Amino acid sequence: MSDAEVLIYIFTALIGLSFGSFANVLIYRWAREESVLAGRSFCGSCGETIPWYNNIPVLSYFLLKGRCANCGRKFSIQYPIVELLTAVLFVWVVAIYGLTWTTCEMLLLTYGLMVGSFIDWAEMILPDEITVGGMIVGLIAAAINPEREFLDAFLGVLFGGGSLWLVAYIYFVFTGREGLGGGDIKLLGFIGSILGWKAIPFVILTSSVLGSVVGLLMSRNNKDGLKTAIPFGPFIAIAAFMYLSGLKSVGIWYLQLFFPEM
Repeated sequence: MSDAEVLIYIFTALIGLSFGSFANVLIYRWAREESVLAGRSFCGSCGETIPWYNNIPVLSYFLLKGRCANCGRKFSIQYPIVELLTAVLFVWVVAIYGLTWTTCEMLLLTYGLMVGSFIDWAEMILPDEITVGGMIVGLIAAAINPEREFLDAFLGVLFGGGSLWLVAYIYFVFTGREGLGGGDIKLLGFIGSILGWKAIPFVILTSSVLGSVVGLLMSRNNKDGLKTAIPFGPFIAIAAFMYLSGLKSVGIWYLQLFFPEM
């Protein structure tokens, strides 16, 4: 690894930490339907604005022992986890795709998937700002990015959102219950707008397997049993990240099982 590559990764990690800090703001405020533009970060207990020197990603959390400097309220360990995870994922994406236009789109997708997953896991919602906004940006990016085709992105939105809508409708017909929310459908449309329509079968299959395994494990310790409700968004996000991380060839192989001439 050259010195230039090391510097690129360090710079990417620092950007990731900064975006991770902002991700915590998005996760906290979107889940509570608060404006993300409503001022600087503050303590949810005493309401005191957090000064910049107590808001340095990861470092401040451990220097303050995970507590508010003003009232001593304990902060969630989720804050440094999100910051570190964002930095690691950003470096991973840059290591795979290098410095290209496509890298910017993959970073956008990764960021949206991560933020949406944390919100969905906690509140069972996926904000339209992430899903619908991501679809729009993905389509615009495909139109101006010479490394991608707009038709592929457009079909990704139609196939992604449409296929999951069909699955949700069939599930509702046979069970009388909603198994998937509209946010999951729009999330898959966002993924399709950037990864293209060929990613959709892999994402649906992989997320279904992951969700089923986790759902079965969670149902064992829940009074609702197999009716235990779990958010599906995080599993869609994991499957999409697996695809963009290097399992694209597996996804194409899976698609060719049914359409060998593609």
